[in-house]
Amino acid sequence: MTERVIDEPTADEPSPPRGRRGLGVGLLAVLLAAVLAGHRAVPNVHGFGSLLDSATPLLGLGVPLLALAALLRRSRWALAAVLVPAVVWAALYGGDWIPPAAGAGPAAVRVASQNLRSGNPDPAATVDALAGSGADLIALQEVDDDGRIDAALGARYPHRATVSTVALWSRWPIRDSTGVDTGLGWTRALRAVVAAPDGDLVVYVVHLGSARAGHTATRDETLAALAATVRDDHAPRLVVLGDLNTATTDRVFVPLTRLLHDAQTDAGQGFGFTWPSTVPVTRPDHVLYRGLTPTSAGVLRTPESDHRAVTAGFRW
Repeated sequence: MTERVIDEPTADEPSPPRGRRGLGVGLLAVLLAAVLAGHRAVPNVHGFGSLLDSATPLLGLGVPLLALAALLRRSRWALAAVLVPAVVWAALYGGDWIPPAAGAGPAAVRVASQNLRSGNPDPAATVDALAGSGADLIALQEVDDDGRIDAALGARYPHRATVSTVALWSRWPIRDSTGVDTGLGWTRALRAVVAAPDGDLVVYVVHLGSARAGHTATRDETLAALAATVRDDHAPRLVVLGDLNTATTDRVFVPLTRLLHDAQTDAGQGFGFTWPSTVPVTRPDHVLYRGLTPTSAGVLRTPESDHRAVTAGFRW
């Protein structure tokens, strides 16, 4: 019988090179940092850049995954490399999780905005939750011709403005309202002047064009049209409420952010994601403003809608 001899490594033989251990993890960490820092430099071909912009806050989830991979590879330098995207993400979005300094004093006006979902089986339950938040103004999108909303809100909000599938319900008189053309081919936005106790407040209720992967042109055009309308509106106090079908991190949002402030950024905590309502991963719903001081901002989960509602409080 022939014995099988297994060669044992000797002390003189070189061990596997440690310098390459964790190389892939380190390269992925550098790539993640580059995408986080330069996502707006990615060409917006077929809306891909826009989609990447909107998803960028979620890329922070890659940091703990890469850190775990570095630990499993027992690579110190790979773990150090993971610190780079961690620092970049924290610089970009860490401030969103710090309790806001704004907010001193009671709110003079409280607003809420909700995409009801067309075909909502119980819109009364949805809007009742909005009224329960204490809002003075309720903006609705995807409103069907349904008397159940009237029955739920009419007694508490006696003033209403409606254009197509968007509506504004108010505790205070509405002096004037008109449809706003955003280039959709049909009117899906309105402008109202609300006679609030401390003075007139101009309120836009907006539902911009839809965006799908590879198809964002209509949304982009409607957002540009809204920005142009707001730019020409010289009202000293103004809020925009609605489903704008994009996140504030999207590059196409810049024309609006140059004109208006974001209540969630200034007075909220966290990203304030609203869609889908079960496990939200982005924020197409917004409260934008100028000429006011935000006291609070947040998100409200309501029944029967595929969006969560957005809320905010302001003082003059």
